Amino acid sequence: MSAPTVLILAAGQGTRMRSATPKVLHEICGLPMLLWPLRAAAVAGAARTVVIDSPAEALRDVLPAGVELAVQERPDGTGGAVAAALDALGSRIADDETLLVLSGDVPLVSAEAIAELLEAHRQSGAAATMATTVLADPSGYGRVVRDADGEVERVVETKRQGDSTQAEREITEVNTGIFVFDAGALRMALPRLSTDNAQGELYLPQVLQELHGDGARVTGHRIDDPRLVLGVNDRAALAEVRAVAQRAIHRRHMLAGVTIVDPEATVVDVDVEIGEGTVVEPFTSIRGATRIGHDCVIRHSYLLDATLEDGVSVGPFAYLRPGTVLRAGAKVGTYVEVKNSDIGERSKIPHLSYIGDADVGARTNLGAATITANYDGRAKHRTTIGDDVKTSVDTTLVAPVTVGDGAYTGAGSVITEDVPPGALGIARARQVNKEGYGGPGDEGPVGGPAARTDEGGEDAEPAAQSAERERAER
Repeated sequence: MSAPTVLILAAGQGTRMRSATPKVLHEICGLPMLLWPLRAAAVAGAARTVVIDSPAEALRDVLPAGVELAVQERPDGTGGAVAAALDALGSRIADDETLLVLSGDVPLVSAEAIAELLEAHRQSGAAATMATTVLADPSGYGRVVRDADGEVERVVETKRQGDSTQAEREITEVNTGIFVFDAGALRMALPRLSTDNAQGELYLPQVLQELHGDGARVTGHRIDDPRLVLGVNDRAALAEVRAVAQRAIHRRHMLAGVTIVDPEATVVDVDVEIGEGTVVEPFTSIRGATRIGHDCVIRHSYLLDATLEDGVSVGPFAYLRPGTVLRAGAKVGTYVEVKNSDIGERSKIPHLSYIGDADVGARTNLGAATITANYDGRAKHRTTIGDDVKTSVDTTLVAPVTVGDGAYTGAGSVITEDVPPGALGIARARQVNKEGYGGPGDEGPVGGPAARTDEGGEDAEPAAQSAERERAER
């Protein structure tokens, strides 16, 4: 059997999601739902992939290069979607080719499950093979009715009273929405589909009944793990599928040598990479395409599209935004936000700081409340901080600015000019002490004599203090 052409049904509006976003674009662990089966099909060896979309073509922008889009002009069901795809393919698909039909809202089907289904179809010599599974509670799913020889006779829908008998409703083997067809057999059966059903639509499973009636062989391939074929119709089901996917992602990392202390309290997206020996503590989210090296420690933090080399420490309560690079042995501590910045080897930002659009050298220590003021209201500017720099607490670096190797800043400084290598940059007002400001026994301006009111009821301030204050403010 040659490599299959894959059709992914994704034109449904998903009204039960109650969302302006198309159902198959809702994310599961950092990836739009649609891309999960699309990736699995590619790994399973798809020769060509066609996604069936609605006339709005909302899916086009998320499709990888090489994936085709077919438009289902009318919302006439899964049978209509497949017909639209075959019309788009035209003569490019021969009758002896194999078609694999997947559903965009059945996202967790694996490449291995697809490969096994295709092999079962090849070995059976059937005109059609459907993937089935057994559910303890099959409510809402079409039931698979087999004939005396164990072949698939038809799929019975249960949405409308009278569509099925009590015996049929007690069947626990269900339709997963995944099929393999010989293209020629599918082409012959599609025009015979009827809209005489609860939804008034063309149901693709009816093709199986038509082929069986023609004497063609229709087989069912049972998928043992029903989690792989869970469908998503609403946000509750989306959460269930996301939880299954997240557990699988955690397991993959843990088997590769990553410690996830509390998986139930940790979010890791599907494209995240984490090196062996790294420890991820609870209440951490690692999102997007974050890359984490070996032997790192991540404590209660949020990372998005960041890169961490080996031996890095992050958190607790740190926020690493896109473009952050932490070189080997670097530390980002408590309540620190870093964005689009390269932090050098063994450099430290221990606490209460914002570093954005900056290049920081090696072995530098940025004291508490170090801020890079990177935006002037019109454009972002970069800050360059050299090797072995030490900024004191409450330093603001107004970009564009450079602090040279081995330089220091004084506490409370607002640095607006470059600091040469080895220099101490101080930019703050000189302290002035006003002797006797409070007067003998004065408790200060709050609760003391200076806060009392005169007989007229207004706040009073001794004349000498008032004059002194005016001179100091000039």
